[in-house]
Amino acid sequence: MSRGRSAGIGSGLAAGAAIAAIVVACGRPPPTSFPKENEITALWTQIRDWRREAHMDLEPTPQSLFSVRNATTHEAAKVCPVGHTVPAACSDVCNLSDAICDNAETICTLADELGKGDDYAQQKCASAKASCREGKQRCCDCSGAP
Repeated sequence: MSRGRSAGIGSGLAAGAAIAAIVVACGRPPPTSFPKENEITALWTQIRDWRREAHMDLEPTPQSLFSVRNATTHEAAKVCPVGHTVPAACSDVCNLSDAICDNAETICTLADELGKGDDYAQQKCASAKASCREGKQRCCDCSGAP
């Protein structure tokens, strides 16, 4: 066998091994946090869309973020007085606030599953809780609740 031909075979084997390594690496499942982080991102994006639809700023205020930092989503949603009724004129904004709070609950559950060390998930949880609180406040303000 000539020297040029054996070098070509060696190069071909090396290229084949590299391709095989790539195929094996691509076949591995992604780290387990990615699907949860992707779901958090999708739910958080929905919240931003609903905030826009409710004529709210896209991001919650720093005051809202501070006010819910140690609260659960359920506690953050407690804005309106007990027995608050929603007039028909406010049903849209109140329904949006309910949807925001539902997403916030799911985001925070996923963030808890990822752990307190996952800054991204914890920040999205805090933002979602603040959005829930602001949405509920918008509902109360619309209906004239104190």
